[in-house]
Amino acid sequence: MQNWTEIKIAVSAADIDRAGDIANVVAPGGIYIEDYRDMEQVVEEIAHIDLIDEALLQKDRSRAFVHLYVEPDASPAEAVAFLSERLGSEGIAHDIELLDCAEEDWRNNWKQYFHPLPVGKNLMIVPSWYENVDTQGRTVLHIDPGLAFGTGGHETTRLCLEMCEKYMHPGDSVLDVGCGSGILGIAALLSGAGRAVGVDIDEKAVETARENAAINGVDDRFTAVCGSFTDKVQGRYDLVLANIVADAILYLSEGVAQFMKPGAVYIMSGIIDTRADEVRQGVSRYFDVIEEHIDGGWACFAAVAK
Repeated sequence: MQNWTEIKIAVSAADIDRAGDIANVVAPGGIYIEDYRDMEQVVEEIAHIDLIDEALLQKDRSRAFVHLYVEPDASPAEAVAFLSERLGSEGIAHDIELLDCAEEDWRNNWKQYFHPLPVGKNLMIVPSWYENVDTQGRTVLHIDPGLAFGTGGHETTRLCLEMCEKYMHPGDSVLDVGCGSGILGIAALLSGAGRAVGVDIDEKAVETARENAAINGVDDRFTAVCGSFTDKVQGRYDLVLANIVADAILYLSEGVAQFMKPGAVYIMSGIIDTRADEVRQGVSRYFDVIEEHIDGGWACFAAVAK
C-alpha cells in the first residue's frame, strides 16, 4: 500500500494562523500545527501540571510548523507549488519539507500524476511530454507546470477554466491574477481571446508561464509579469481571472474593478466551500455575483461590477 506524503511547512510563529489557513486549502480534511509559544499555559490548563519535559522547553518558540498530508494518488509537487505560491503572495517567509520522500524524488517523479485531461466542452490539457494523444477533437493546451501551480487537475483550476469558457468572447482581453503556470491565460488565448496578461509574485511561476505560452504558440499574445498586479498591470480587460485563496480574493476585490472594462466579468476560484458565503458577501460590496459553481469542496464565482 502506498504511503501518504507528509508536507511540513516552517514559518515564523507570528504567521502560523495565516499559514494554517492556506494549508487548509490543500488539506481541507485537517492539518496539524506545532506552536510552542504558549506551551506552559496550555499544559497547565489541560493537564494541570507545571513539569514539562526539558526537550519541549528547549523548542524554538519563534518558529511554528504546519503539517499536512497528500493522498497517495495526488501530486506532492502540485501541493508544494500551490503552498509556496500562496505563502509567498502573502509575504510569509517559509521552508517546505517533504518528509516521506526526498526533494529530488518529487522534483523528478511528479509527472506520473499528470495525464491528459479533458476540461469543459472544448479543451484538452496535455502534458508537454505526451505524444500521440487522442484529443477527441478538442483544442489542445500543452502544459509543463514545473514547480508552478496549475495543471488543470485541481478542482479550482478546472472550475475556473469551465467558467472562463462560458463567459469569454472571441477577441477578449484577459487578465489572470496569480497566473501560476499560465494555464488560464493560455487556455483563453487558445479559445479565441485576443490577448492575455498573467501576473504572479513568484518569479519561477512567471518564467514557467512564459515557457508554456511559447510551447502553445501564443507567446506573441501572452505577457507574463512578476509582482503585484496593482503595480505592474495597466489598462482594462474584458475578463479578469483570480484562481487564488479566499483571503486574497477578499483583499483584491475592492481594487480589481479599476482593471475591468464596462460589462467585464470577474471570475474567482480557489475558494474552499466552507468560506463561500463569506467570500460572496465580501465580494458583493463591489460586484453582483451572476453565477456560482461549487464542486468537490471548492467554489467558483462569476461577477460583474456594480
